Amino acid sequence: MYVDMIYGLNKIKEMAEGDSDFINSVIGVFLEEVPEDVKKLEAAVDSGDFEQIYQLSHKLKPNVDLLEMESTRALALEMETMGKNEEDLDGIRARFGRLKQDIDQAVLELRKDFDL
Repeated sequence: MYVDMIYGLNKIKEMAEGDSDFINSVIGVFLEEVPEDVKKLEAAVDSGDFEQIYQLSHKLKPNVDLLEMESTRALALEMETMGKNEEDLDGIRARFGRLKQDIDQAVLELRKDFDL
């Protein structure tokens, strides 16, 4: 494992109580759902759809939180608030770029680390 991993597994391992199938299932759901949500979020950001930005950012938060991706969770929270308040689309775009980069990195690492 890497020292500078973008994600952590402590929360999932605590919930799993030693059940590796559970851990693999959570990782599988993350890999299946989150990239899809990021694509939808990207489309919402591109079109300036504040309602979708709000909803999709809100949906991403627990997923990245579960993998202890704190800075990514913070970006999603900021985007959620900005979407809800329909403000600063340029700021949302800047945050989305970092959020997408973090999630893409996590997906790559998870696929490699879990042979998925």
